Amino acid sequence: MASAVTHTGQSRLQREWREWLLFLALVGPNLLLFIIFSYRPLVYNAYLSFHEWDFLSPVPIYVGFENYIDTLTSTEFLHAIRNTVVLMVGGVITTLVLGLALALLLNQKLVGRDLARGVLFAPYMLSGAAIAVVWVFIFDPSYGLFRTLLSPFNLVPPTLLRDTNLAMVAVIIVYAWKNLGYTMVIFLAGLQAIPRELYEAATTDGAGTWARFRHITLPGLAPITFFLLVTGVLFSFQTFDLIHVLTRGGPVDATTTLIYYLYEQGFVGFNAGRAGVAAVVQFIVLFTITLFQIRYLERRVTYAA
Repeated sequence: MASAVTHTGQSRLQREWREWLLFLALVGPNLLLFIIFSYRPLVYNAYLSFHEWDFLSPVPIYVGFENYIDTLTSTEFLHAIRNTVVLMVGGVITTLVLGLALALLLNQKLVGRDLARGVLFAPYMLSGAAIAVVWVFIFDPSYGLFRTLLSPFNLVPPTLLRDTNLAMVAVIIVYAWKNLGYTMVIFLAGLQAIPRELYEAATTDGAGTWARFRHITLPGLAPITFFLLVTGVLFSFQTFDLIHVLTRGGPVDATTTLIYYLYEQGFVGFNAGRAGVAAVVQFIVLFTITLFQIRYLERRVTYAA
């Protein structure tokens, strides 16, 4: 009897070991790549943030918290933080609102609905730099599409990309255009997952269009909206290609966001220390926002239809 129990225990232990080995064989390569290309650069950026280095000197010079003091108190850095917040709020809200509106429209039985979905989703699949090049032409006040559309009305098109007050508006427009199709498709999937019986029962009870939208559609889309909010915030903080092609952070730093400030400090000014500080700050901000969204906002999301 004892030998049978011992044999059973050994068999269970061997099975668990085989499962662990299989787990490591499947996850190990991906985990290794993640450590090399994600965690290692993060740790190295943190290391550089405490050093002064121009990428040419053989050894970085340790300066302690001097880079943090200089960066966090500089006007350029605070301006970049403000621009990042403006792009995040304006871009994410615009994309969510327009994406939901288009999803509601294209969820109806319309002629050419599938073609419209494909056309609207196409910009998301294209390179951000390529899209920005097209919009540079559209925004051009001398030869662009805006001038062509406004000239019959004798209106002068605004110089969006050259005006310090309008440049960020132009960036938000292009950002929303690029990500609108993705948001629309995700909302469409959420709309089609809401049981039709709920709408039929509400209609039978006399609920109007607004009442059905408020009490059925919005609660049913809560998990989708939460997901798009999280990914939208992350996308906005990582928007570099659009800004680089459209404005290069200008005019007069009007569109210099945190990630573009990092680029300017590291690869234009060759100041690895300040670039490291910007990278650490961006990581902390994104981690804090994501943690807040998961811990606080997710509690208010209802996952049951």
